[in-house]
Amino acid sequence: MSKIKHSLKRVLLDSIQRCKKLTTFKKIHAQLITSGVVSNDFVVNRVVEFFAKGPNFVDYACDFLSEYDWKVSSFPFNALVSGYAIGDRPKTAFLVYRRIVKDGFLPDMFTFPAVLKSCAKFVGIGEGRQVHGVIIKMGFVCNIYVENSLVHFYSVCKRFGDASRVFDEMLVRDVVSWTGVISGYVRAGLFDEAVGLFLRMDVEPNAATFVSVLVACGRKGYLSVGKGIHGLSFKSAFGVGLEVSNALMDMYVKCGCLPGAKQVFDELAEKDIVSWTSIISGLVQCNCPKEALELFQDMQSSGIEPDGIILTSVLSACARLGALDYGRWVHEHIDRKAIKWDIQIGTAMVDMYAKCGCIEMSMQIFNGMPHKNVLTWNALLNGLAMHGHAYKVLELFEEMVRVGMRPNEVTFLAILTACCHCGLVNEGRQYFNWMKGQQYNLPPRLEHYGCMVDLLCRARLLDEALELTKAMPMSPDVRIMGALLSACKENGNTELPQEILDRFVELDSHDSGVYVLLSNIHAINQRWDDVTRIRRLMKEKGIKKPPGSTVIELDGKAHEFIVGDTRHPQDKRIRLLLKILSDQIFLEEHREHSFFIQSHFCA
Repeated sequence: MSKIKHSLKRVLLDSIQRCKKLTTFKKIHAQLITSGVVSNDFVVNRVVEFFAKGPNFVDYACDFLSEYDWKVSSFPFNALVSGYAIGDRPKTAFLVYRRIVKDGFLPDMFTFPAVLKSCAKFVGIGEGRQVHGVIIKMGFVCNIYVENSLVHFYSVCKRFGDASRVFDEMLVRDVVSWTGVISGYVRAGLFDEAVGLFLRMDVEPNAATFVSVLVACGRKGYLSVGKGIHGLSFKSAFGVGLEVSNALMDMYVKCGCLPGAKQVFDELAEKDIVSWTSIISGLVQCNCPKEALELFQDMQSSGIEPDGIILTSVLSACARLGALDYGRWVHEHIDRKAIKWDIQIGTAMVDMYAKCGCIEMSMQIFNGMPHKNVLTWNALLNGLAMHGHAYKVLELFEEMVRVGMRPNEVTFLAILTACCHCGLVNEGRQYFNWMKGQQYNLPPRLEHYGCMVDLLCRARLLDEALELTKAMPMSPDVRIMGALLSACKENGNTELPQEILDRFVELDSHDSGVYVLLSNIHAINQRWDDVTRIRRLMKEKGIKKPPGSTVIELDGKAHEFIVGDTRHPQDKRIRLLLKILSDQIFLEEHREHSFFIQSHFCA
């Protein structure tokens, strides 16, 4: 008889595992009751798994568990709550908790973490506070697992006062306690607080702690602290895993330390898509687009399939290089692989085509995007401004405002750049004043003043440019000073106010071009002592004129050429072709000159 019952139980367990519908389960439930195995632990656990993974049948699930004595084991009740909390129905977990407590179930140390996790998922602050009250009444407030769950709940819900209060009242804290508060600070953008709390830790951090605090260091630019964490991770018991290595790369990139990021990347035994994304996006951010594309090709050779995030960075690299063919390949790859077009990919595509000069294609993609943000508008405006389509920029700005998109500082920078390129002085003044006015109330940054000074200098309004420079709330940079110097030289006004000249010399700049320009102005005025002083200053600062360079794209590969560099593998062939072209140009000019002479004598 027991063998038959055992066999029946196995059959019913298999039926529950395969069951997909409630109507089918009700039949199995009837068999469980008639066979007398309905209270068997294995059966109950399998039923709970069905309800947790299946549709939302809360009432039926609770009715089923009401037949089970929770005093024998609380596991089925906690498993049901936990199953809903882990899945995509966190509110259901709280409803189940409330129902089973109403039916007489007494929650334990395993119930509260699951319920608090569900409350954190749907940001149920009121519900979580109710659970906190029950925890206090039942005496679980000194249980470290329950306390950690409270810290996590309040941190996720951005109730940092409550989270800190629970944390401070804990008699014993483990690494989970510290990491819960630190990660909460990071999610809320309180990076200084996160780093400060990490430095106070009196337990050994784990990988999750390192990842959270490295994010904070990257956002705040705390390179020295990040390097210290890097060294500390080597000494930790778990070593430097892939997740920590990826966080280290991200930190180094955001702190502008590309060599550090490269070192971490090269030392990785295994690399995932996050690793490649971190280093490639870092190269793009640090203005190394050529290296970014080369590394992207290495990633493809390694067999890792690119996703939308990394392709966005690749498109940015193509935009900076003007690598149109490569960008078109990325566009085709996204369509071929059916990668979802989101705002980020669409914006990067608009930016790439615009900067590569394909304005029509850029406009086509822009108009086809169902959703746009201010970054999308800025990408198109910047591309149009770069290629001199000033009136189109102004027209699109009016449309942008009309559809309710609020412009930001980058938007006005694109407008001023367009006005500068096309000499629209009155329009430039107008938008510059609008930006500062009550309508937008955006304080101009150094770049905006630079555009205005450049615009006025190009229009030979040197006096107005000088007045604007003096009225700036910040010190002018080398580009503004360079624009003033260039305007002075072109207009034959070689007498600059001494105040401007002194301010230029005080700049901590390593741009050789403006130093040479200033030296030439002094030479025109025969102020040889000042010429000597400028050249001595260049020598003291170690400033040298960098060699000229250019980048061209051929067959999807970027080639960089530097003046005086003969290391290119096809250098001899290139020079031979240049010699042939030069000879042809010379012969053509000679032929035109001969024709002119013959025509003159014939006349």
